[in-house]
Amino acid sequence: MSASLEKLLRDARIDLILSRIEKNSSVLNEVIENIDNEIRSIKFNSILVLGELKEKSIKAVPKLINRLSDEDWSICRETARSLGKIGSEAKEAVPELSKLLNNKEESIRKEAAIALGKIGNPTVDSINSLIETLNDESEGVRTEVANSLGEIGPEAYKAIPHLMKSLKDVGWIVRTTSTQAISQIGKGSTKAIPTLISALEDEDWRVRYRVVSTLVDIGEESIPYLLDILNHKNPIVRKEAIEALGELKKSDPKILESLYLSLKDADEAVRCKASDSLRSIGKDAIPTLIKAIQSANNKMKIVLISAIRGIGIDAKEVISTITELIKTDVSKNAKIRVEAARTLGEIGKNSDIAVSALEKTLNDPKSIVRREAALSLGKIGPSANKAVPALLNALIDKNPDVRWRSSEALGFIGVNTEEVLSDLKSLIHDECDYVCESAINALDSLTED
Repeated sequence: MSASLEKLLRDARIDLILSRIEKNSSVLNEVIENIDNEIRSIKFNSILVLGELKEKSIKAVPKLINRLSDEDWSICRETARSLGKIGSEAKEAVPELSKLLNNKEESIRKEAAIALGKIGNPTVDSINSLIETLNDESEGVRTEVANSLGEIGPEAYKAIPHLMKSLKDVGWIVRTTSTQAISQIGKGSTKAIPTLISALEDEDWRVRYRVVSTLVDIGEESIPYLLDILNHKNPIVRKEAIEALGELKKSDPKILESLYLSLKDADEAVRCKASDSLRSIGKDAIPTLIKAIQSANNKMKIVLISAIRGIGIDAKEVISTITELIKTDVSKNAKIRVEAARTLGEIGKNSDIAVSALEKTLNDPKSIVRREAALSLGKIGPSANKAVPALLNALIDKNPDVRWRSSEALGFIGVNTEEVLSDLKSLIHDECDYVCESAINALDSLTED
């Protein structure tokens, strides 16, 4: 004989109760009736079950509202939680949940705030109550209130000035959540831009991260403010503003010029972030990057070339500039030549100029440059077939990394003449295992049907 529903509720066998309801929907009505059971455990677990059923528990909402005034604080808290799980179908509970924001028990205030966000359907009173609770003594409650205002969305637009004040809260998580809420509310969020800009000075990176995201979500309206603070005395603020401009991905001439000037900033992190933002903007930023390379020092040249590589195939117009930088008589710095070789592998597909430059670079005096040249020829693939003779010569390079990448490139390029196959076979017994493996893989690729 199966256990009675009351026994299952008393013993908190939630899984079995949910299973019974799934098989027989009438069991739900029995659970609803037990909301008023005199035995606390049965009452509590009935409320818990109804929350697990979410919107299916709509018929229970009136009884659950009555339990919000239960003398047992844990029953009250669980009821608020379950009403939140029921969601918008529990909208008639909004007034009573709003009253709970003044409850002396912190956990009840927190669950009431969460529930109001999940239910939505706010009233003037509920919004006002949430706004007042932004000043709650508990950081956890303030966090959930801010989060709920964000979940309510545009209808909570009255809360924006108050959320702006919360950007100075002592708790970083409150500041972060308030920033996100301003973004979610949307309507009127442009009014918050000056405060958000000020919040870029926040000492916690998580808050600054959220502020940047919010400014990007607001969109073009943020741009004038971001441009204005690129001369801010704090390099962290300058860096965050530059990041936001990059994420906006707008190729406005004012933005490009400002980022170009930021490439000369006294702070290295700011300079690098400016380069990264130009990469994010993409193709339209290439002229700015080329211009910057001409006057940059060696360290910055490497950063700028890397940014061009990040743009990828859309950066084809800069191939000639990069091929110049790969020459030993132009770039005495091997690190620049390495970065240039890597970049040609990303932007030089179907480019005879790129292939010729990489082919010559297989004779570079630095093995790391030769290795990267071979690797890039492999990335270019079949259109780099002109470089096969140079790659065959590189198979006998004294550096094993060069032999490795050269044999690998031959496999990717796909030319399977007798000479190529023979020279690759000679590497099968190379002193370095990874060179042997690469040669075998290339032979397999070239000889498969």
